[in-house]
Amino acid sequence: MESYRTLLVDAFTKEPLAGNAAGVVPDAAGLSEEQMQAIARELSVSETAFLLPSDEADRKVRYFTPTQEVDLCGHATVASHGALYDDGAIDAGSHTLETAVGVLDIQVTDTGAVWMTQNAPQVFEVDLAYADAADALGIDEAAFADVGADLPPAYASTGLPFLILPVNFLEHLSGMDPDMDAVEALADAHDCAGVYVFTFDAVGRSQDSTLHGRAFVPGLGVDEDPVTGTASGACGAYLDHFAAFDDEFPERMTFEQGHFLDRPGYVGVRVDGQTVQVGGDAIVSLDGSLTVPEYEDDEIIEA
Repeated sequence: MESYRTLLVDAFTKEPLAGNAAGVVPDAAGLSEEQMQAIARELSVSETAFLLPSDEADRKVRYFTPTQEVDLCGHATVASHGALYDDGAIDAGSHTLETAVGVLDIQVTDTGAVWMTQNAPQVFEVDLAYADAADALGIDEAAFADVGADLPPAYASTGLPFLILPVNFLEHLSGMDPDMDAVEALADAHDCAGVYVFTFDAVGRSQDSTLHGRAFVPGLGVDEDPVTGTASGACGAYLDHFAAFDDEFPERMTFEQGHFLDRPGYVGVRVDGQTVQVGGDAIVSLDGSLTVPEYEDDEIIEA
């Protein structure tokens, strides 16, 4: 059995034990897929990033939830590069990352904040009965009133597709009692990985927050993801597509999330045409080693 350095890194926050925790294995070369899945299951955070050598970019990453591999994860990308910068393994500046959805550009600032450029957005309105969404999310159908007239339910993706649903007030967002089986079925019905619900009625007005969001991804083994980079990117593209702001589109937005899970975090979002970037801070909260058994045909090899 071998041991691998393994980190827990809190993304989209400057404070430990806030934001969204990601597992990070800085040198995953030599790990099998079964071992990566076992590590992600053991860490039991929403995603774990495994960094590997790449012939196409500065490094390659594979992302695993506790139950399966996923193509892209924003907070684990921010967490990984924040940890590498903290280690002195990378400098501030431009980097590239090979993912399952292509090679992405990563920018690290002098303060250690990480910005990732996501894929070109895909956004389109979907035919959805608000009564069905209300039943799945456990909220009053009236929550979709008013705001839904200008901002319809839609599919949006910048690498991982989400069903985007705006609601009118924070009390509706905070009071949701989702039926996760129904939420998974709702997402599946629109070929989405999860459901992202938001309101412009934000908590952190002192943080100049643009909106407050909640992300539910039960189909990928994550009932509610505390602070979500991929969903934030998708929502930023959605706001641009449907001209959510009467005046000039903001150069930078701040999406808050995680407050109702006691893990508040803030995602920076920039949208410029077909370019969507999400970014934020990260802090290492745990640094240790994990001993991993060997596997053969999905079974642990006995000593």
